[in-house]
Amino acid sequence: MSTSNRFWRAGLAAGAALALAACSSGSADTKAGPRSPLVIGASVSLTGDFADSGKAVKAGYQLWADTVNAKGGVLGRQVQMKIVDDTSSTNQVVTNYQNLINKDKVDLVFGPFSSLLTVPASQVAKRYGYAFLEPAGGGPAVFAQRLTNLFFVQPAPVVKQGDVFADWILSLPADQRPATAAYTELDDPFATPVAEDIRARFEAAGIRTVYKQVYPAETQDYSTIMAKVAAAKPGALVGGTQSDDAYGQVKSLVQLKFSPKFMFLSNGANSPVEFPDKVGAGNTAGIMSSGDWFPGSKAAGSDAFATAYVKAYGGTTDTIDNSSAEAYAAGQLVEAVAAKTGKIDNATIIATLHQGTWPTLLGNLSWDAYGQPSGSFALIQWQNGKLVPVYPAGTAQAGPIFPKPAWGG
Repeated sequence: MSTSNRFWRAGLAAGAALALAACSSGSADTKAGPRSPLVIGASVSLTGDFADSGKAVKAGYQLWADTVNAKGGVLGRQVQMKIVDDTSSTNQVVTNYQNLINKDKVDLVFGPFSSLLTVPASQVAKRYGYAFLEPAGGGPAVFAQRLTNLFFVQPAPVVKQGDVFADWILSLPADQRPATAAYTELDDPFATPVAEDIRARFEAAGIRTVYKQVYPAETQDYSTIMAKVAAAKPGALVGGTQSDDAYGQVKSLVQLKFSPKFMFLSNGANSPVEFPDKVGAGNTAGIMSSGDWFPGSKAAGSDAFATAYVKAYGGTTDTIDNSSAEAYAAGQLVEAVAAKTGKIDNATIIATLHQGTWPTLLGNLSWDAYGQPSGSFALIQWQNGKLVPVYPAGTAQAGPIFPKPAWGG
């Protein structure tokens, strides 16, 4: 080899070594520097029919993000929540998730409020391979889609909300049960199945149906429907409700001066702030609903959540909406997956959550292949101006009060 060739090759090798060193140095700087944020998109009802619950969902999402960021983020990445209003519209919720994924290019998405909006929203997430942790859409129509990317972040499907009320009524001695029942049901994929599940069980047990009415979402005046309920004089009234219709039903019954001995509302009555504000604090006593989180719960992270909520939003632990706890739990699951796997991407979340049981402030959660959880709810009742769990015995903080006190009591 000539001298000139040796010098040329030596120079080439030195240059390559310098280039490699420069690349290595740059890579190290990138790893040591600030990591990109973890952006999570969610479409939430901040206006429209679901606004009360939607705002509670938003509060839960943001509280989790603030809490985890104070601990250093998720795998060192600060969480940024990008929350947009879907106006409680099925069309808008689809547009929102398409924009969040394709335009904003968020890393992950969380779900909206209601089964009505969750069904079309989850289809968008599935189309683009996104995990869909959703805290407020557990009606049968959601799971009938058979989506493997979806996880309902509550202890059980929504029809189980009715089961806990039916279980309690049917556990009573025969002479204490209602002999008759009426059913007022919003035409909604969450509300109607809850009431129908109770009706099937009551009728099988001999509790006679004296009135049933399914009403459209556009209904504003409930006086005619509730007048027919009052005329039928049922021992129990089961309302398959969301929020505004639950408030409307109670206000109409107060005006009619008809108070059933037992009253269960699937939604609306489980809001610790909005319900007494909308119907009058004196008119809440004895009304039942179902829930999955309550003050004093010993589930994983519950005390820390309650303390952080009151610090961030004020009020007391008794004014925390279940919807906020459910939304917060969705974030807990993201944290848990990251801690277990050292990764946080959609494919990892989907594969990992399909295995094992996951502790959250709602209790231990696990799902079948299509995101349907396997636990149960608690029966809750308004007593002394507060919502308290009353059944089953393992979670009860007080005994059920029945018959329901008269309005104003």
